[in-house]
Amino acid sequence: MPTIFDNLKIGNLTLPNRIIMAPLTRMRSKQPGNIPWELNATYYSQRSSAGFIITEATQISQQGQGYPGTPGIHSKEQVHGWKLITDAVHKNGGHIFLQLWHVGRISHSSHQPNNSLPVAPSAIAAKNSGTFTADWKPTPILMPRALEASELPGIIQDYVNAAKNAKEAGFDGVEVHMANGYLLDEFLQDGSNIRTDEFGGTIENRVKFPMQVLDAVISVFGKDRVGVRLSPYGTFNDMSDSNPVELFTYVIDQLNQRQIAFLDMIEPRATSAGGGDAVDTNAPSTTKLFRKKFKGIFISAGGYTPEDAKKAIESNDVDAVAFGRIFIANPDLPKRIKINAPLNPYDRATFYGGNEKGYSDYPALS
Repeated sequence: MPTIFDNLKIGNLTLPNRIIMAPLTRMRSKQPGNIPWELNATYYSQRSSAGFIITEATQISQQGQGYPGTPGIHSKEQVHGWKLITDAVHKNGGHIFLQLWHVGRISHSSHQPNNSLPVAPSAIAAKNSGTFTADWKPTPILMPRALEASELPGIIQDYVNAAKNAKEAGFDGVEVHMANGYLLDEFLQDGSNIRTDEFGGTIENRVKFPMQVLDAVISVFGKDRVGVRLSPYGTFNDMSDSNPVELFTYVIDQLNQRQIAFLDMIEPRATSAGGGDAVDTNAPSTTKLFRKKFKGIFISAGGYTPEDAKKAIESNDVDAVAFGRIFIANPDLPKRIKINAPLNPYDRATFYGGNEKGYSDYPALS
């Protein structure tokens, strides 16, 4: 029977435990330029005892940015900043993967090159969704511009360049963000993709562009160092699909064919993606629906307590569990779980933006 403290092999990496640090948007990069810096290096290095860290979502291009203060991986300065972080994590014996992100329609003109409209598979605005302008003012989501098919190879090249930059910055691997209503998820689901060309309509067509992106990233890092994040049934950013089981079964089949390093799947009970603490106990379980369909390492995230995680791993429902909010507040989370120590409470008011308060000042056990 596996336990949460057993080693786990991902490709040729051996992880010391199955407690993963989930990708967590914190909006604390150095400005101007969305550059990772020493504050971020402190924060990540404090959490190096995770089985491995998946970084906050990181935009692959200026077009891919949707929120102020989020880091990029498309300039030399950003690569240099991330190198500070990977060096700090590796010095502490940890492993770290970069999450590659294009927000698609969840943006605002103030983040876009030449103040242009955000882009999406189709010109459908996300209802009841919002972001912040470049100067941190709350704003509803705009009606995006539908991408021309001729623009897609350029976005694929942005992913390639970002993956090459991640390699140069010293990351152990990358996770391709196909979840939470951002660009690749927008292509997957028919609530946001009503295209009539080869990238819309049938499931096969809707999955085509995200898989082209994945293949391009694999060409840089190799399949053993590339994971994917998915969020079936997630409603964050106004997402929906008419047949999630058929869609995501097909997506997983495509991932199996590519033999990627891991699948990181979000439980829809925690679909607010950081927006609240409520757990929807009536939501379908993506682990129950999809775990047996994926042939590789299966990581689950969303609303887990340490006890839930131990049970899920021991019963072989999952290979590892990714923790978010409690990893924010407990830099030494694996140690606390091991000795059953109490957990620091997290301060939601300090999740996004700011300085070391609520970021790198949470106490570890003495």
